[in-house]
Amino acid sequence: MESPNLTSVTEFILLGLSSRPELQVHLFLLFFMIYLMILLGNLLIVLLILRDSHLHTPMYFFLTNLSILEVCYTSCVFPQMLVHFFAERKSISYSCCVIQVYTFLSFGIAECYILSVMAYDRYVAIRDPLRYTITMNWRFCGILAAGSWLGGFMASTIVT
Repeated sequence: MESPNLTSVTEFILLGLSSRPELQVHLFLLFFMIYLMILLGNLLIVLLILRDSHLHTPMYFFLTNLSILEVCYTSCVFPQMLVHFFAERKSISYSCCVIQVYTFLSFGIAECYILSVMAYDRYVAIRDPLRYTITMNWRFCGILAAGSWLGGFMASTIVT
């Protein structure tokens, strides 16, 4: 009787976007600029909302959470990708890959939940505008935001 195949995967070899070295620099610069724009744009949104007291409303609180999640979401993939443009050995260990997929899914799912909460906020504002401030108080908004973050990480645990 033959013995079963017990080969285990310890790392993944990343092929990348291009195997031509002259394109690696251009692709690195392109993706680095995209990453910088994502970081700066979202951080600017957060700073503007924190600075202007007129924007201290539930909708902008959720927008701040969405911007922070977007920075976290893109930071799961971009740094690793940028490093691999110039790395001699383009591989990622199995455990690092699992961690990267888990965090990527967690932040992505949390973004979906925050978008749902933002839609609920607008629904309450339109449905019952006179009771909006009572319904969407800061305590309730904090619970919704925390639930979105936790829900993203709990849901990705189920998925992975």
